[in-house]
Amino acid sequence: MPGFSGKYYYTLDDKGRLMVPAPFRETIVSNFGPKLIVTNSAFDECLCIYPFEEWVRLEDKVKGLPRSEKAVRYFLRRVIASAVETELDKQGRILVPSAQRQDAKLNGEVVLVGQVEMIELWGKDAWAVETDPSRIDRASLESALGKYGI
Repeated sequence: MPGFSGKYYYTLDDKGRLMVPAPFRETIVSNFGPKLIVTNSAFDECLCIYPFEEWVRLEDKVKGLPRSEKAVRYFLRRVIASAVETELDKQGRILVPSAQRQDAKLNGEVVLVGQVEMIELWGKDAWAVETDPSRIDRASLESALGKYGI
């Protein structure tokens, strides 16, 4: 099944509606249907947008995890609890709920970033900071990715 790749700069309107880029829309409609889940990222100041089918896969993984584990409880509280269902409208937009826009500090210019099975939604300034090459430890990241053959 095709995944999501690429990055696109857009603007949230005053009501929190967001145009989904055409390549992402085509992948969503052709392979998953219009229902999407928008949720907080576990660790980053961004939102994650999952096709419903991918979200169900994630929930299935989480169901079997021990609630006694602190990391599992954090994930449930941060990601699962913030999940909201939305749907592509006729104009190819989704509504990003106010609470989630506040959590990710989104207003105005945003970046949609393909992440294979889901899409991340970042504020433009936060994305620039997150991806600034001068802020990384290049040797450490190269070593870590090398372990995966990347």
